Amino acid sequence: MWRRREEKLEVLLVHPGGPFWKNRDDGAWSIPKGEIEPGETAIDVARREFKEELGQDPPASEVIPLGSVRQAGGKVVHAWAAAGEFDPASLASNTFEMEWPPHSRKRASFPEVDRAAWYELQTARRKILDAQRVFIERLGAAFG
Repeated sequence: MWRRREEKLEVLLVHPGGPFWKNRDDGAWSIPKGEIEPGETAIDVARREFKEELGQDPPASEVIPLGSVRQAGGKVVHAWAAAGEFDPASLASNTFEMEWPPHSRKRASFPEVDRAAWYELQTARRKILDAQRVFIERLGAAFG
């Protein structure tokens, strides 16, 4: 999601939840994303994950394709840009469970996304995962 504030382009990024990401900031943020399930299209997944990770429907505005990238772990991420508004204080993410602490045989629940924030493009380039930085560049080229 993107918006303009005081003539500056801003992008909404999310911070992954869970103990692995807890103390990471620069280079840890992402766009809302998820796995494509059988019968789904990539844009269907983008809309579903937006709602699951942020707790509100995606904007109804026109979506602009930003292409795809392959992350370091091999996951292919497809992205679209849509103009809209979101109040980070209203974040209501789905949760996931994992063994925590490691080897404890105890299960703990964590939010998929623990924070969301609007960033001007220069700051977003620093915050976002390296592989996804190209989406910020493409957004800037399209709307900057």
